[in-house]
Amino acid sequence: MLNQPSLFQASPQTLALSPHVLVVDDDDRLRGLLRRFLSEQGFMVTTAANAADARAKLRHLKFDLMVLDVMMPGETGLDLTRAMRQEAATPLPILLLTARAETSDRIEGLEVGADDYMHKPFEPRELVLRINSILRRLPKPQQSAPTLKLGLWTYVPARDELQSAETTLRLTDMEAGLMRALAAAPGSVISREALAEHAKGDVGDRTIDVQVTRLRKKIETDPRNPRYLVTVRGEGYMLMPDMDA
Repeated sequence: MLNQPSLFQASPQTLALSPHVLVVDDDDRLRGLLRRFLSEQGFMVTTAANAADARAKLRHLKFDLMVLDVMMPGETGLDLTRAMRQEAATPLPILLLTARAETSDRIEGLEVGADDYMHKPFEPRELVLRINSILRRLPKPQQSAPTLKLGLWTYVPARDELQSAETTLRLTDMEAGLMRALAAAPGSVISREALAEHAKGDVGDRTIDVQVTRLRKKIETDPRNPRYLVTVRGEGYMLMPDMDA
């Protein structure tokens, strides 16, 4: 039985550095308790109520690990694990949860591609230890570009995301290309031509302007009077992060 800890309020910088865990369980109460407990332990947590919901989250966000219930209606946790291992070029670590404690069930879970397997009820601290154990076994990522503070948002290049204390916004491929180019030289003017080289597809100046407008709607408090993504007339665009980031 999980205790109910107080809700953890992480800063944007803390969120940017925290492992992002996707919790998938059709039990509303358990899902909520896991969100609270893992958040209190310093994880960034997103939840899904079923496999279809999880697939939608996986399309739009990047995760470091998934905690997945086996016995869900419709597509089960085993089915989803099997499908992901067949589809994904880079397998996402998966820790399965189930009320079925037979050895054959655990073996089946591991055979379809899970990284670990726990049966309910479980001790929350053991869950955290197992998650950390899985994450430690992952290859160390190459050093990525630093995060940048943009008002209420933190831009995380390694994830192509904008993060705040309340939510996460996943950038489109084109937005991500532009932001990476701008963030590589904060405070410097980047021409439209240079930005076009970082955008995916055959794009012109007008397309760059449209994408910048969309980025401003996500970043700026007042997109018509941008503070962070500014225009340098006749030259291009410049990203101006907060200096205390």
